[in-house]
Amino acid sequence: MLSKTTLKKLVEDGLIRDAPNIALQLQPNGVELTLSSVERFTGVGRLAFDNSERINAPTESIPFDEDGWVYLPQGAYVVRFNEVVSIPRGYGALAKPRSSLLRSGATLHTAVWDAGYVGRGMSLLMVYNPHGFWLKRNARIVQLVLFVLDEGADEVYRGEYLGEGVE
Repeated sequence: MLSKTTLKKLVEDGLIRDAPNIALQLQPNGVELTLSSVERFTGVGRLAFDNSERINAPTESIPFDEDGWVYLPQGAYVVRFNEVVSIPRGYGALAKPRSSLLRSGATLHTAVWDAGYVGRGMSLLMVYNPHGFWLKRNARIVQLVLFVLDEGADEVYRGEYLGEGVE
């Protein structure tokens, strides 16, 4: 797991861009990513062994109110981050929810961030609290934790989501 000192150098080399306040978002062992948008599921998805049959579940945007807040009843949502992340060759990352989410009955489910991935990632937000949960635009919701891969790790991500959300 990388320290803040190493993460700061990687940020200077392009690990993160479009961060609202990178100084605040750099933590002792990770970089916090912030909320750009929230979407609700509107249909069914499909996944098989062969990605040629993959269909991501359709979603629709949930607008923020005039003060930048969105109320989310109990359920599943897709959240997109503000930051464009570029995972360097030789590194991998995992994203973990901030404990403040957990303390309010909500959490994020994320996947592995592979070496070579570049994009404005997304995660699954689950609101378990039966009373719902409020989120504000740009809230720091997840901490991206980077690791150095073992020797011989020369492959990089080349999948369908490379460059997602990047204009």
